[in-house]
Amino acid sequence: MSIPQLPNKNVSVGNLFEGDKVIWMILFFLCIISILEVYSASSTMTFGKSAYWQPVLMHSLYLAVGVGVAWVVHRIPCRYFGWIVVAGPVLSMLLLTLVLFSGGINGASRWMNFMGISFQPSEIAKGSLVVVVAWLLSVMRDEHGATTAAFKWILGFTAVICGLIVSENLSTAILTFFVVLLMMFIGQVPWKLLSALVGAIVIGGGIGFAVLVLTPESTLQQMQSVPVLKRLPTWAHRVRDHSELPSDPLQYDLNTNPQITQSRIAIATCNVIGRGPGNSTVRDFLPQAYSDFIYAIIIEELGLFGGIFLMLLYITLLYRAARIAGRCEKNFPAFLIMGLSLLIVIQALINMSVAVGIFPVTGQPLPLVSRGGSSIMVNCAYIGIMLSISRSARVKVES
Repeated sequence: MSIPQLPNKNVSVGNLFEGDKVIWMILFFLCIISILEVYSASSTMTFGKSAYWQPVLMHSLYLAVGVGVAWVVHRIPCRYFGWIVVAGPVLSMLLLTLVLFSGGINGASRWMNFMGISFQPSEIAKGSLVVVVAWLLSVMRDEHGATTAAFKWILGFTAVICGLIVSENLSTAILTFFVVLLMMFIGQVPWKLLSALVGAIVIGGGIGFAVLVLTPESTLQQMQSVPVLKRLPTWAHRVRDHSELPSDPLQYDLNTNPQITQSRIAIATCNVIGRGPGNSTVRDFLPQAYSDFIYAIIIEELGLFGGIFLMLLYITLLYRAARIAGRCEKNFPAFLIMGLSLLIVIQALINMSVAVGIFPVTGQPLPLVSRGGSSIMVNCAYIGIMLSISRSARVKVES
């Protein structure tokens, strides 16, 4: 009598981590770089507490949980993400309204506490807005592209969400609005409407820049009494400090603009190949070395090649998203994966631009690299959604 053979139920790594393998590799590379550089850049924090491993261990735990979040989300069929359109905007507006009345950090009310967990509602809001915009672009279409009604609805949702964000986090509001603008371009919103919108943005931006640069300090302090404009002096100082930086590094004042000054010192002393991991000399003097300015530490330790490699990881993420979007049979997942990838990549490029002195200080962390908890979880959820979409696109092509 022959013994029946049981089916082979061995689970391979490929079956556990489905979806686009390049995106998985990018996520793991970013996590490895993050652990190495956060450990190096957080030396001032560990020295004060004599707990040398605590920051990096906590950060590694956040990254591990974040990868777990990405894995769980990537197993969810992408058609279920449409439910975010129902609850996302309402929850976002509620949280953004509540955070305006909470206590602030560094002069801004951006954080909320829920059961001992701190998070920024703006992180949830901008992702929810991208989902809504992707849905509107997919359902309000004709043979020429997105309709005028889609443009109006998108503009309405964006104005509300960004309007609630802008008073406390101008850079996040601008980032989110720019991503929505790119999504409307990708979604083929009528060119006349986009041209009018871009023209209005250019005029409004020019007026806003002139106000920040030319308004006397005393007037700025008076305008600060208006709740929506309470961070106006901070915005003005950042723009002015950036425009007034001397071209000669020898003229830098280490007591003025220490973030920009120290980050430029880190980049200028990298000697192309870098000092090597853990050998930064600027990390002890650079404020937010493990967060907003971690890219400067990465260049100092890993050199220009390390900085370029990190940049290419983000660019490759956007490229893979575009490839996956081209394989999607439905518009909603295609627009959604493009919107989420743009959120991550543009934020990364802004962070890098600040570190090298191209943009004024914004307070935007480097996605999946900077130290943090809620930001890592949210960005890993974005990655999970992108991987879920890649799973469905791959299955449809192969079937």
